[in-house]
Amino acid sequence: MSDTAATPGNTPPRAPADPTAEQVAADLAAEVGRLLRRLRSSSADTLLTPSQRSVLARLQDGGPATTAALARAELVRPQSMRLTLGALEDRGLVSRAPDPADGRKSVVSVTEEGSTVLAGVRAAKRDWLADAITAELDGAERRTLAEAVGLIGRLVDT
Repeated sequence: MSDTAATPGNTPPRAPADPTAEQVAADLAAEVGRLLRRLRSSSADTLLTPSQRSVLARLQDGGPATTAALARAELVRPQSMRLTLGALEDRGLVSRAPDPADGRKSVVSVTEEGSTVLAGVRAAKRDWLADAITAELDGAERRTLAEAVGLIGRLVDT
């Protein structure tokens, strides 16, 4: 009798079938959702809501914008965006100025304080993730994860 594992009837075990695209998509979406929730909770001490963090990041990365443009980009009603911006403005994280193209409108920009808060949020997320990777993954697993990041980037760019 051999040392290799065998199924009943002495047939060698079969390799698992390749997962379907649908199964990988469902699993990836679920795990990315869990990761995003965990990353959000890693920077909870800023007392920013998820929508406030998102708007602050959009302004930091994309530059000044009108309330209407931000509402469209964030897929919310202009009234909701005005409330979000009002809360950010009350904390000194954004400021308004007349729109150079249309003086009847105003554009919203991130303040220095807003940039500092956003940098802290991003650093907290990055630090938590780096610590988790260091604690949980060995070198081969980190290389696999790095490859997966590249693949996910390709999917996002399609």
